[in-house]
Amino acid sequence: MKRILLSVCLIFATTGTLPLMAQAFRVVPQKLAFEELPSPEFSGGKQKGFKPKNWLEVETEVTVSMSPAPPSKTADKITVKWFIAVKNPDKPGTFLLLSKDIDYVNIPLEEPIFCSVYLSPASIMRLTGSAGSAKAAVELVGFEVHVNGAKVAEDTNKSKPGWWNTASDKIARSEAVPLLSKKETPFHAMWWDRYAEVGTSAQ
Repeated sequence: MKRILLSVCLIFATTGTLPLMAQAFRVVPQKLAFEELPSPEFSGGKQKGFKPKNWLEVETEVTVSMSPAPPSKTADKITVKWFIAVKNPDKPGTFLLLSKDIDYVNIPLEEPIFCSVYLSPASIMRLTGSAGSAKAAVELVGFEVHVNGAKVAEDTNKSKPGWWNTASDKIARSEAVPLLSKKETPFHAMWWDRYAEVGTSAQ
């Protein structure tokens, strides 16, 4: 795993005659984790029989700092740009580059919190031809964290950060298989306080 932290100062204009104030953002990411999760079953209402299939969850823990910290001890928004290279089922030896930008809002400062992205059971089946081999389909995972358009951190599970921007005849960008935010999955209301709040633009 390669981790890069960037110190970024962002300038905010204030009203009246108050001077400009610089706020430094720092985001510390931890190791990327992969987990296969079965579709959840909920009680209540009419029950219908089905066999839960596996989702692939990719998550990272981040800690956000601001200096000076606002009275709310909260960052308004961060954007995580996710990049996942999966094996191309139609052309062995090549990969599809999947990407998704997810906005997270009301981020508590100096508190570890998780950001995540998902592949659905249908997407896993399309990539692998099987409902139970999601991890085997993934070659590389990387992400960038942006605040107000400025990159403040990046990380990857292997290779060098930024591999997703490197031209390669082995990797082609694709929208055929969508990445999903937690808000777009049946896990939306689960483990609520563990995860950063997904903004409405990330649906």
